[in-house]
Amino acid sequence: MTQVTDHPARGRREPGEVFGSGFTLFADMLLVGLLTSLACVPVVTAPAAFAAASATLRGSAEGGLPVKAGAYAAHLRAGIGAGSLARGLLPPVLAALVVVDAGLLRSALPGAHVMAPALVLLVLGAAAVGLRATAVAAPHRLSLREGLLRSAADPRGTLLLAGAALLAGLLAWSMPLLVPLLPGPLAFAATAVDMRAVSPSG
Repeated sequence: MTQVTDHPARGRREPGEVFGSGFTLFADMLLVGLLTSLACVPVVTAPAAFAAASATLRGSAEGGLPVKAGAYAAHLRAGIGAGSLARGLLPPVLAALVVVDAGLLRSALPGAHVMAPALVLLVLGAAAVGLRATAVAAPHRLSLREGLLRSAADPRGTLLLAGAALLAGLLAWSMPLLVPLLPGPLAFAATAVDMRAVSPSG
Protein backbone atom coordinates (compact mmCIF):
# COMPACT_ATOMS: atom_id res chain seq x y z
CA MET A 1 0.00 0.00 0.00
CA THR A 2 1.49 3.32 -1.03
CA GLN A 3 1.18 6.49 0.96
CA VAL A 4 0.30 9.74 -0.70
CA THR A 5 2.23 12.72 0.59
CA ASP A 6 0.37 15.98 0.43
CA HIS A 7 3.22 18.39 -0.17
CA PRO A 8 1.03 21.45 -0.89
CA ALA A 9 -0.41 21.15 2.61
CA ARG A 10 2.86 22.40 4.03
CA GLY A 11 2.26 25.72 2.31
CA ARG A 12 -1.28 26.13 3.57
CA ARG A 13 -2.00 28.75 6.17
CA GLU A 14 -4.05 28.35 9.28
CA PRO A 15 -7.15 30.58 9.70
CA GLY A 16 -6.04 34.02 10.79
CA GLU A 17 -2.39 33.40 9.91
CA VAL A 18 -0.92 36.28 7.91
CA PHE A 19 2.39 34.74 6.90
CA GLY A 20 3.30 31.22 5.89
CA SER A 21 4.80 28.97 8.53
CA GLY A 22 8.02 27.00 8.66
CA PHE A 23 11.73 27.61 8.67
CA THR A 24 11.50 29.76 5.53
CA LEU A 25 9.84 32.53 7.55
CA PHE A 26 12.65 32.42 10.10
CA ALA A 27 15.28 32.63 7.35
CA ASP A 28 13.42 35.51 5.69
CA MET A 29 13.36 37.46 8.95
CA LEU A 30 17.09 36.91 9.44
CA LEU A 31 17.83 38.11 5.91
CA VAL A 32 15.58 41.15 6.21
CA GLY A 33 17.04 41.94 9.62
CA LEU A 34 20.61 41.90 8.34
CA LEU A 35 19.75 43.96 5.25
CA THR A 36 17.87 46.51 7.34
CA SER A 37 20.75 46.81 9.81
CA LEU A 38 23.16 47.49 6.94
CA ALA A 39 20.79 50.04 5.42
CA CYS A 40 20.44 51.78 8.81
CA VAL A 41 24.19 52.45 9.15
CA PRO A 42 23.89 56.04 7.82
CA VAL A 43 21.18 56.56 10.53
CA VAL A 44 19.06 58.94 8.43
CA THR A 45 18.13 56.04 6.16
CA ALA A 46 16.52 54.09 9.03
CA PRO A 47 12.88 54.94 8.17
CA ALA A 48 13.38 53.99 4.51
CA ALA A 49 15.21 50.81 5.58
CA PHE A 50 12.37 49.67 7.82
CA ALA A 51 9.81 50.63 5.16
CA ALA A 52 11.71 48.52 2.62
CA ALA A 53 11.73 45.61 5.07
CA SER A 54 7.99 45.92 5.58
CA ALA A 55 7.31 46.18 1.83
CA THR A 56 9.43 43.09 1.19
CA LEU A 57 7.64 41.06 3.85
CA ARG A 58 4.26 42.35 2.66
CA GLY A 59 5.04 41.25 -0.89
CA SER A 60 5.88 37.79 0.42
CA ALA A 61 2.65 37.60 2.44
CA GLU A 62 0.26 38.98 -0.16
CA GLY A 63 1.80 37.91 -3.43
CA GLY A 64 3.98 34.97 -2.47
CA LEU A 65 7.07 36.81 -3.74
CA PRO A 66 10.40 35.42 -2.53
CA VAL A 67 12.31 37.46 0.02
CA LYS A 68 15.55 38.34 -1.73
CA ALA A 69 18.22 40.98 -1.32
CA GLY A 70 17.40 42.36 -4.77
CA ALA A 71 13.75 42.90 -3.89
CA TYR A 72 14.74 44.62 -0.66
CA ALA A 73 17.22 46.87 -2.50
CA ALA A 74 14.54 47.85 -5.02
CA HIS A 75 12.13 48.86 -2.23
CA LEU A 76 14.92 50.75 -0.48
CA ARG A 77 15.85 52.72 -3.60
CA ALA A 78 12.20 53.58 -4.19
CA GLY A 79 11.78 54.79 -0.61
CA ILE A 80 14.87 56.94 -0.22
CA GLY A 81 14.20 60.60 -0.88
CA ALA A 82 14.43 64.01 0.71
CA GLY A 83 11.33 63.37 2.82
CA SER A 84 12.46 60.01 4.17
CA LEU A 85 15.94 61.35 4.93
CA ALA A 86 14.42 64.29 6.81
CA ARG A 87 12.30 61.87 8.86
CA GLY A 88 15.49 59.92 9.52
CA LEU A 89 16.68 62.82 11.67
CA LEU A 90 13.86 62.21 14.17
CA PRO A 91 15.19 58.98 15.78
CA PRO A 92 18.64 60.41 16.69
CA VAL A 93 17.07 63.64 17.97
CA LEU A 94 14.62 61.63 20.08
CA ALA A 95 17.45 59.42 21.34
CA ALA A 96 19.49 62.49 22.32
CA LEU A 97 16.52 63.93 24.22
CA VAL A 98 15.99 60.63 26.02
CA VAL A 99 19.66 60.48 27.05
CA VAL A 100 19.51 64.04 28.38
CA ASP A 101 16.24 63.41 30.24
CA ALA A 102 17.58 60.15 31.68
CA GLY A 103 20.63 62.01 32.95
CA LEU A 104 18.41 64.61 34.60
CA LEU A 105 16.29 61.91 36.22
CA ARG A 106 19.40 60.34 37.77
CA SER A 107 20.30 63.66 39.38
CA ALA A 108 17.66 63.22 42.13
CA LEU A 109 15.39 65.97 40.87
CA PRO A 110 11.97 66.32 42.52
CA GLY A 111 9.38 64.13 40.79
CA ALA A 112 11.98 61.84 39.19
CA HIS A 113 10.09 58.75 40.37
CA VAL A 114 7.08 59.94 38.35
CA MET A 115 8.93 61.15 35.28
CA ALA A 116 10.98 57.97 34.83
CA PRO A 117 7.99 55.73 33.99
CA ALA A 118 6.53 58.54 31.86
CA LEU A 119 9.76 58.71 29.88
CA VAL A 120 9.69 54.95 29.29
CA LEU A 121 6.07 55.13 28.10
CA LEU A 122 6.92 58.04 25.82
CA VAL A 123 9.77 56.11 24.20
CA LEU A 124 7.65 52.98 23.73
CA GLY A 125 4.80 55.03 22.28
CA ALA A 126 7.12 56.80 19.85
CA ALA A 127 8.63 53.46 18.81
CA ALA A 128 5.16 51.98 18.20
CA VAL A 129 4.05 54.95 16.09
CA GLY A 130 7.32 54.90 14.17
CA LEU A 131 6.99 51.19 13.41
CA ARG A 132 3.39 51.77 12.30
CA ALA A 133 4.51 54.52 9.95
CA THR A 134 7.14 52.31 8.33
CA ALA A 135 4.68 49.45 7.83
CA VAL A 136 2.00 51.51 6.08
CA ALA A 137 1.68 50.68 2.40
CA ALA A 138 1.41 53.17 -0.45
CA PRO A 139 0.10 55.83 -0.81
CA HIS A 140 0.67 56.59 2.90
CA ARG A 141 4.18 55.15 3.06
CA LEU A 142 6.28 56.65 5.87
CA SER A 143 3.44 58.97 6.89
CA LEU A 144 3.78 59.84 10.58
CA ARG A 145 0.25 61.17 10.56
CA GLU A 146 -1.09 57.87 9.21
CA GLY A 147 1.02 55.95 11.72
CA LEU A 148 -0.40 58.03 14.57
CA LEU A 149 -3.98 57.61 13.32
CA ARG A 150 -3.62 53.85 12.98
CA SER A 151 -1.98 53.62 16.38
CA ALA A 152 -4.95 55.41 17.96
CA ALA A 153 -7.50 53.38 15.99
CA ASP A 154 -5.93 50.04 16.90
CA PRO A 155 -4.75 50.25 20.54
CA ARG A 156 -4.30 46.49 20.80
CA GLY A 157 -1.93 46.45 17.85
CA THR A 158 -0.11 49.47 19.27
CA LEU A 159 0.38 47.65 22.57
CA LEU A 160 1.77 44.66 20.68
CA LEU A 161 4.28 46.88 18.87
CA ALA A 162 5.23 48.64 22.10
CA GLY A 163 5.83 45.22 23.65
CA ALA A 164 7.93 44.20 20.64
CA ALA A 165 10.00 47.39 20.97
CA LEU A 166 10.46 46.77 24.70
CA LEU A 167 11.56 43.18 24.09
CA ALA A 168 13.97 44.29 21.36
CA GLY A 169 15.44 46.87 23.72
CA LEU A 170 15.93 44.28 26.46
CA LEU A 171 17.54 41.86 24.02
CA ALA A 172 19.86 44.58 22.70
CA TRP A 173 20.85 45.46 26.27
CA SER A 174 21.39 41.89 27.44
CA MET A 175 22.81 40.39 24.21
CA PRO A 176 24.36 43.10 22.00
CA LEU A 177 25.38 40.50 19.40
CA LEU A 178 21.70 40.16 18.45
CA VAL A 179 21.35 43.83 17.50
CA PRO A 180 21.95 43.28 13.73
CA LEU A 181 19.09 40.74 13.66
CA LEU A 182 16.50 42.70 15.65
CA PRO A 183 15.18 44.90 12.78
CA GLY A 184 13.83 41.78 11.06
CA PRO A 185 11.41 40.72 13.85
CA LEU A 186 10.45 44.37 14.45
CA ALA A 187 9.58 44.89 10.78
CA PHE A 188 7.75 41.58 10.75
CA ALA A 189 5.71 42.58 13.82
CA ALA A 190 4.84 45.98 12.35
CA THR A 191 3.81 44.46 9.01
CA ALA A 192 1.72 41.72 10.60
CA VAL A 193 -0.07 44.21 12.88
CA ASP A 194 -0.79 46.57 9.99
CA MET A 195 -2.07 43.79 7.74
CA ARG A 196 -4.26 42.45 10.54
CA ALA A 197 -5.68 45.91 11.19
CA VAL A 198 -6.63 46.59 7.57
CA SER A 199 -7.96 43.11 6.81
CA PRO A 200 -11.77 42.64 6.75
CA SER A 201 -11.61 40.30 9.73
CA GLY A 202 -9.14 42.54 11.66
